[in-house]
Amino acid sequence: MSTGPHFTTLGCRLNAYETEAMKALAEGAGLRDALVVNTCAVTAEAVRKARQEIRRLRRENPSAPIIVTGCAAQTEPATFAAMPEVTRVIGNTEKMQPETWAQMVPDLIGTTERVQVDDIMSVRETASHLIDGFGTRARAYVQVQNGCDHRCTFCIIPFGRGNSRSVPAGVVVEQITRLVAQGYHEVVLTGVDLTSWGADLPGGPRLGDLVRRILRLTDVTRLRISSIDSIEADDALMDAIATEPRLMPHLHLSLQAGDDMILKRMKRRHLRDDAIQFCAQARALRPDMVFGADIIAGFPTETEAMFENSLKLVEECGLTFLHVFPFSPRKGTPAARMPQLDGGVIRARAARLRMAGAHALQAHLAAQQGQQHDVLIEGAHMGRTAQFTEVRFATPQPVGAIVSATITGAARGQLLA
Repeated sequence: MSTGPHFTTLGCRLNAYETEAMKALAEGAGLRDALVVNTCAVTAEAVRKARQEIRRLRRENPSAPIIVTGCAAQTEPATFAAMPEVTRVIGNTEKMQPETWAQMVPDLIGTTERVQVDDIMSVRETASHLIDGFGTRARAYVQVQNGCDHRCTFCIIPFGRGNSRSVPAGVVVEQITRLVAQGYHEVVLTGVDLTSWGADLPGGPRLGDLVRRILRLTDVTRLRISSIDSIEADDALMDAIATEPRLMPHLHLSLQAGDDMILKRMKRRHLRDDAIQFCAQARALRPDMVFGADIIAGFPTETEAMFENSLKLVEECGLTFLHVFPFSPRKGTPAARMPQLDGGVIRARAARLRMAGAHALQAHLAAQQGQQHDVLIEGAHMGRTAQFTEVRFATPQPVGAIVSATITGAARGQLLA
């Protein structure tokens, strides 16, 4: 008895979002029995894990066709085409096209090309028709942007995602209106380089313009922004932070380092003082604002003093949620050709950063003791505050509702209510 395609997703939230769209395309085309792996290319380790997952799937499913797509398939199609386990390799553009899935149905091997990966840099539009309601029953994610025009020296993602493309504001508003009608209380705007939204649209609107338009034209209860580049935050966005209570007081910042020389070698567009000033300004506009951040440990040429500057940034910016990445060279990027640090040094620095992050989170949790929070319930016993802090409930709560809760304590990185 045949079954629908089985999808495995590796990597970011955008990949997970696109997997849901691919499911609809594949099922609509009538594809059966195939295994689809949506890969990540952010680190060499991510590519290794993708290959490992493909081999595991083949061992457990000796005869099923295996289709590989995603960023690693886009940047390294030959790597996956050379694997005997792989039936078909399709790129990031092709995976979102109905005809790609339709032509697989008669015969996956067939007469079509085994590798379908075109030049991602030639793509000028991003899909605006993907899906409604990906996420939990409480929170939905809306892709408003794809690709990146910047060329940070450590990053392979532009070569997997292409240049920056924006979904028009009207399309975004229509989608959020549908999501609100379906009962979603919270919507998260997602993209690869979110603060570049609008640069390719007529009139060059900015992310802040989109945020204010959404809040003006929809009844969404809570609007969230995913990761942003703080140096590109526009005046309208800062005004929305100050004046719009429906815009949640949580920003995840793409900081990457806290030392000016390392930031220059990364080809970032900000200096450490820019990051510190942005956090101070946002917190002055919105006193309950909390920050998450991405920081890389052990970038090539990083000295102990340079690393200490990144470590101090946790306190100086008042960061709460840290995503720490031990540096991993990506073939084809300038950083891979720079003098590399010893792996043990990189791991030790990553551990110190994570420890600083753990202390910062504990301090945030302790400060919430006795506070009242509106919590969006994601599961019977778990929800999140406006600041995106997890809350564990002793008694079952209605999933999808926003409930007022008094914080009684904290344990294992969560608030208790």
